[in-house]
Amino acid sequence: MKNDNVVQIKSYAFAVRIVKVYQFLSNEKKEFVLSKQLLRCGTSIGANIEEAIGGQSEKDFFAKLTLSYKEARETHYWIRLLKDTDYLTKEQSESLLSDVTELLKIIGSIQKTLRNS
Repeated sequence: MKNDNVVQIKSYAFAVRIVKVYQFLSNEKKEFVLSKQLLRCGTSIGANIEEAIGGQSEKDFFAKLTLSYKEARETHYWIRLLKDTDYLTKEQSESLLSDVTELLKIIGSIQKTLRNS
């Protein structure tokens, strides 16, 4: 996998958004528990992508990619929960959910390609 790729770029941009959402939630909404969970898993997606790129083998690459997928699923959960508890507006959550769903599709597609090769 080359260093300059779509999933790497999109997961990093998503992590930046998550950090900003965390800052908003903790500074404006005074919410610290759920927002910390979102920060942890939302930034972990890209971190695991980076680790996958530097993997020692295809098996290592796939394992890190799988962790990235799982973190994206967890992020999806926390965004929905923050929306349903009125910490995020419908508009804020829809935009974030759209981005994380796109990451899930990209990562899932890479996993499927690797399984079939």
